[in-house]
Order: sequence, then C-alpha cells, then structure tokens
Amino acid sequence: TLNINCLYAQVNTDLIVLDVKVSGSKIGVYSRTAKPITNREAYDNQPAFINEKQLAFSAADDKGNHDIIIYNFESEKFTNLTKTPNTSEFSPSLTDCGLYVSAVTVEEDGKQRLWLYPTNFGEPELLYDDIEPVGYYDWYDNKAAMFVLGNPNTLVYPYSKEEVLTIDENVGRSIKRKPKSSIITYIDKNNPVEEDGAITYQILGFDIEKRTHHQFGFTIPGAEDFIWLNKNLLLMAHGNQFYYRKARDEEWIVEGNVQLQSHEGISRMAYSPKLKKLVVVMNRKTD
Repeated sequence: TLNINCLYAQVNTDLIVLDVKVSGSKIGVYSRTAKPITNREAYDNQPAFINEKQLAFSAADDKGNHDIIIYNFESEKFTNLTKTPNTSEFSPSLTDCGLYVSAVTVEEDGKQRLWLYPTNFGEPELLYDDIEPVGYYDWYDNKAAMFVLGNPNTLVYPYSKEEVLTIDENVGRSIKRKPKSSIITYIDKNNPVEEDGAITYQILGFDIEKRTHHQFGFTIPGAEDFIWLNKNLLLMAHGNQFYYRKARDEEWIVEGNVQLQSHEGISRMAYSPKLKKLVVVMNRKTD
C-alpha cells in the first residue's frame, strides 16, 4: 500500500524565509534576506500561513512522529498544535471559518484522513470518515478538495455526503485554490511534455461553483510545486531559482533565488501578502 510517509520522503528539510514584494503582475524577491526559520537535521516541511503572524508546518520529532508546529513571526517562538505519540500530522492549512487548522492525519491503523485541530487547542475532529487515503488538499466553501491516493491518484470534491465528485485523475500533489475565485487548481499528469530533457505538465483548474474546467498553461520543467501569489500570478521554483508568470501568459520569468551555503533545492512554498514574506522548503546539504 502507498502511504503518506512514502509521499513525504523523509529528507532533512528546513523552512527558509525571504522578503518579497508583489505588485499586480510582478514579484520582487529579496534574495539577500533569506534566512532559516528551522535549522536541524530532521523533517520540517509543508508551511502554511494561518494568519498575519503565524505559520503552521509539519515537523518530525526524534522518534519519527510528525506534529503540527506553529511558528510566530513576532515572538520567533514555536508552539506544538499537536503532540501525538501514535499518529502523525501533515499538510496543515487554515479552514475557511478560521477556527481550525486542518491536517492529513496518519492514524494508528494507517488510515490517512483529514482531521480538524481547533486553534484554541480543543479536541480534534475527524472531517470525512469515508474519504481516504488523503494526501493533499485545499479549501473552498468550508469543504476540502482532496488528492486521494490510489491507482490513479484522484482529485475529489464533496459537494455533499451523497455527491463526492471526482474532478480528475492522475493529478500532482499541488492542490491550490486560485485566490478570490471558486477555482481549485492542480497539475495534470496525463499528458506530460518533454522540454530540454525535463518534464513539464499542464496546470488545470476546476470551478467548484460553475463546474467548468480551465487551463493555466504549463509548469516549469522539472518542478511540481506551485502557488498563487494573487489571482493573476503563479510562482514556481527549480533548484535555488524562482520563476513567476501571469496565469494567462506562457513564458516564465526568472526572479531572484536563495543563496545559502547550507541548503539547496526549493520545493514547497507559502506566501503571506500581509507580512510580505515567502517561506520555502529547502533540503539541507549533506557533508
């Protein structure tokens, strides 16, 4: 069986923060401001801003369990949202209502389902008991569009208990709602295109309200993580370099990089318009 621990390959990763400036159709990345938020030989990954001051992420403890940690940019302190010896929590995100941080939880029997963890540290709640194994997801209208592991992997959206729509099959791990819209975007792995010896995929969208499909061009070759900076701008990275483009343009524009002696290879990213900060995941260099 394919489980989430295979998905989240356990390399030693850290969270790196940079100052950025996004204006309309451009981003400026201040490469020299890059500095580690976490700095240890373990898995710190999957950053998600949950408000103007706080970032949630998944972190491995010394026994290999994964918990959701909250980092506060003002105090520069870390707090455990979860501290579970027998389950692991991945992919944190703030729910639409703002009262919970959701997470994919690997339960004691190996089930991978979406749970809600109250931001006031109350008792967690299971969200969809019969949708699993969940890998990744994003929110629209208090419901989660979920990447469900399988052969093939599918993207589903539960309009109701009775209607769980399969939006697409053979999708990538980036499931992102387009800001200020009802469109869930994702990477389509059905028709890969080879470019300069690397694979590029189409970025597609599904409008939850209108039930229409949309196209947003192709990924940069050799990368699969994308985020929206605003309703027009997409950001990706490859190696230590950032690339951005307007959703309707074809050409990616190179903008800024991360130059750290200790880290290489940007993967997941999170952006806070209020803080004007970009948090990225990078691999620790091995000696």
